[in-house]
Amino acid sequence: MSKQKGVVLFFSLIILLIMTVIGVALAVNSNQSIKMAGAGSERIEAMVEAHGALDKVLSNNAGATLANINQPMPIADDTFNVSSLLSPMADGDVACQRSAAASGANLVSCRRVEVATQAIYGRDDMGQVTIVTGIEQEVLTGS
Repeated sequence: MSKQKGVVLFFSLIILLIMTVIGVALAVNSNQSIKMAGAGSERIEAMVEAHGALDKVLSNNAGATLANINQPMPIADDTFNVSSLLSPMADGDVACQRSAAASGANLVSCRRVEVATQAIYGRDDMGQVTIVTGIEQEVLTGS
């Protein structure tokens, strides 16, 4: 029996070492999961900010601004920390996709504008969300 006195201590140290390695591995895995969840929430927040800025640009520039735009117009939004760009399409006046009943033939046409909104997020601003949409502004033909 005297030969086995150190065997229990040896096996308990081995088990303690294995439990320590498992604990460290779980801690590292948990840290990575928290970082990934944070990055996902930052991306969702940037997407929401880009949509909010897009809505704001469209509501602030509806009407005469969209009807008379003839060159790209950058817009910086400090509220959402987002940048937008209004760009006229090269088509010129075109038939409206959603035509309204006009009193004369070809009285109403549409001018198409592309709106690109970009939000930057993440560590060192490495992430980028861009939303591009096209709109038509009704105008009187020849104006």
